Amino acid sequence: MVTALFGQKVSDYKYISVPEKFKDFDKEPYGLEALLVKGLTNKKYTVVNGLVDWPSEAKDNPCSVLYANVLDNSSFLKNKVLIEVKDCNEKVLFSSKGSSSIKEYKEGFQDALKQAVVAVPVSYPVETVQTVKKESVSNQSVNKTDEPSSSSVSESKSGKYTNGKLNLQKIQVDPNQFILADSGSSVPFAVFKTSSKKEVFRVKLADGTYTIGYFENGNIVIDIPQSNGEFAKEVFSSK
Repeated sequence: MVTALFGQKVSDYKYISVPEKFKDFDKEPYGLEALLVKGLTNKKYTVVNGLVDWPSEAKDNPCSVLYANVLDNSSFLKNKVLIEVKDCNEKVLFSSKGSSSIKEYKEGFQDALKQAVVAVPVSYPVETVQTVKKESVSNQSVNKTDEPSSSSVSESKSGKYTNGKLNLQKIQVDPNQFILADSGSSVPFAVFKTSSKKEVFRVKLADGTYTIGYFENGNIVIDIPQSNGEFAKEVFSSK
């Protein structure tokens, strides 16, 4: 059984990022990563596995890349998977379910994934490339007189940052937006967008939480919301 949900045209995209491991299959991957890569490649997508291997076209515009994940959606009697594809802002653009009556885990999950991949549309990326370029030009012209915001983002256009636990890549999306991304994750760690205040950014975290971030002594700082309503200062230093 295969079902699919469409928000926008997934086929407009050329690139899809597949993580090295799916969290739901961290202990036993069953070869699902390689199987998904093969399925997406057959659908004419260019699959990127890590930031180091990204083509320059994708690095220059990370929001032209989709982020794929496979979730364990099993029931008591059947092995089931859910393919979920998000954009750079974590909006789910596509999901597809597959199920199998094969009881063995490896064979069953692989069979379910093959069924789910069937619903993935074939890539025809021309429209997306044009749309992204138009949006970038529009953003630059709208903020042309907003010199402080543009200059604050461009003070460090790219590079690697760490907080001692996470090693993230800073990628400039456009003059008013950048992301911090982990090559082992299917979605960015944080998306930064300029605010009305110089060097202060509106930040969307991977779990959908909104907060603020800013530059401080060459470091990137994020106020991480805590369960008690307070904020913890998370500092990412340039490597």
